Amino acid sequence: MEALIIILFGLAWGSFLNVIIYRLPRGQSILWPPSSCPHCGSRIRWYDNIPLISFFLLAGKCRFCRKSISLIYPLVEALTPALFLILYLHFALSAHFFASALFTSALIALGFIDFQHQILPDHLTIPLFLLALIYSFFRSDFSLKQALAGAFIGSGFLFMVYAFYFLIKKKEGLGTGDIILMLGIGAFLGIKGTILTLILATFSGALVGLFLLLIQKKGWQFALPFGSFLAPSAFISLVWGNKIISWYLGFFSLTG
Repeated sequence: MEALIIILFGLAWGSFLNVIIYRLPRGQSILWPPSSCPHCGSRIRWYDNIPLISFFLLAGKCRFCRKSISLIYPLVEALTPALFLILYLHFALSAHFFASALFTSALIALGFIDFQHQILPDHLTIPLFLLALIYSFFRSDFSLKQALAGAFIGSGFLFMVYAFYFLIKKKEGLGTGDIILMLGIGAFLGIKGTILTLILATFSGALVGLFLLLIQKKGWQFALPFGSFLAPSAFISLVWGNKIISWYLGFFSLTG
């Protein structure tokens, strides 16, 4: 029953995250007015706004203008309860589950916003950092000092990358939004989780960049939204980070 409630809530919450993802980069209120079609402006009725179900009943098209609805909407609505369920299976219905669900919600919104617009709004990244710091007062796994250390290491590393690239190229190669995002990720995950997140994001970003370079014939100067790699990497570190680190360190014990 708990899992079912989490799934149903995740579906509804995913629909709200879609509102944030669409409106926040455009400077619109996330509370008013009610949802409308981005193509024709028609007000979306409640029965056309049921998470996932309405998308399939409408065949992925607006009821009025029949233009296609972005696949991001059902993807976010499906991804949110799926990730919440993973958190529940790992952390049960604990305080850490609820904190991690908020953390994951921010990652989902920021990951998709950065993918679409290549920006990471301060309205999300700064509250994420502050909430992670506040939560550190109530955690048993690490302290405020460790949270600050994770934030400093994560954002500090990206700042050095930013500064080095700017010094060499005289232009930005990494957005300041990524640096601020790592403050929140570092404060929530601690030192080990932060380092793992940076490794996973860098590795996955390099693979995608190489794919675009070789397969799609992109030039060397094309931009990748690094926040879209940091977000899933942070979730992996949150849930499976300890196992991944233990697995990796196991190689040294075998060879030692």
